[in-house]
Amino acid sequence: MDNTITARLTLGRDAFTLDVDLQLPGRGISALFGHSGSGKTSCLRCLAGLERAASAYIEVNGEVWEDSARGFFMPPHQRPVGYVFQEASLFAHLSVRGNLEFGWRRIAPGERKISLDQACQLLGIGHLLERQPATLSGGEAQRVGIARALLSSPRLLLMDEPLAALDGPRKREILPYLERLHAELEIPVVYVSHAQDEVARLADYLVLLEQGAVQASGPIADTLARLDLPLAEGEDAGVVFEVTARGHDAHYQLLDVQLPGDGPRLRIAHPAQASGTRLRVKVQARDVSLSLTEDCASSILNRLPVRVREFRPAENAAHALVSLEAGGNLLLARITRYSADQLGLHPGQALWAQIKSVALLG
Repeated sequence: MDNTITARLTLGRDAFTLDVDLQLPGRGISALFGHSGSGKTSCLRCLAGLERAASAYIEVNGEVWEDSARGFFMPPHQRPVGYVFQEASLFAHLSVRGNLEFGWRRIAPGERKISLDQACQLLGIGHLLERQPATLSGGEAQRVGIARALLSSPRLLLMDEPLAALDGPRKREILPYLERLHAELEIPVVYVSHAQDEVARLADYLVLLEQGAVQASGPIADTLARLDLPLAEGEDAGVVFEVTARGHDAHYQLLDVQLPGDGPRLRIAHPAQASGTRLRVKVQARDVSLSLTEDCASSILNRLPVRVREFRPAENAAHALVSLEAGGNLLLARITRYSADQLGLHPGQALWAQIKSVALLG
């Protein structure tokens, strides 16, 4: 089976036009990212069949759901999707158990991909089964909503800003559960968000939408490192890595992790993790400084040999953005233009990157 989600959509509405050609991985989490009004939710609604584009071709892992050229349109109730909205929208007259069983009972036993017990365990809601929706916190209700979507045994899970209606503590409550879904289930997810921290923590693949068009798309590590995108300009600009735990210094409580592809190693202040454990880290561009030589007489733990790929002035006239290669991995640095001149910055130049801080996501 072809593990790809194809969505070619043209949709006009008043002064807005959505015109996208997406090729998303058929596994993992693909994030649609952009400002409000960029077309993220419209894409999701078209995938679900809730909105019918003037021209559309949708194929999910080898199964065609829509092909306007042939006059074929699979109606929403026949599309095997789970849809999670900003609000949980639980049935108020049913208990949590009743909400979960509502869709699950409509799936033939032989076609169920996830059990009620498994969904409860994944979302940590087993103790809520006899509660009524009105008694749940916002985070609890959203976890029930996600479990309900999973129990419809979808072949595609659509999540439309599922954390947008929650405050900071409730978001932090739910994110670990979303990471568990990512790690333990093979259901592909299309995740809509305008929060860069969520995307960095969860997504494998990133689509940047602007005014109804695809501005960029690709694996998240590559896309976040691109200097030609507005993501590189923000205060949260940086890159993410899927690293592997390799050892731990118990005396100093430092975790040794390795970048992908047998890349260089980093040390992070963190409790021990089993060797081989996969983790996700983020390195902010503002936390990377550059030097002509390795300076070992410094409090900075992580120093990597790098090579300059490209650089350009930032929107802030005092700064420059620098794209770097470190053992096959891309790194981003934001330095002053004065420093760039002092270093004689040029493509291909060998330097040392000094990383002030590495954030473990999750």
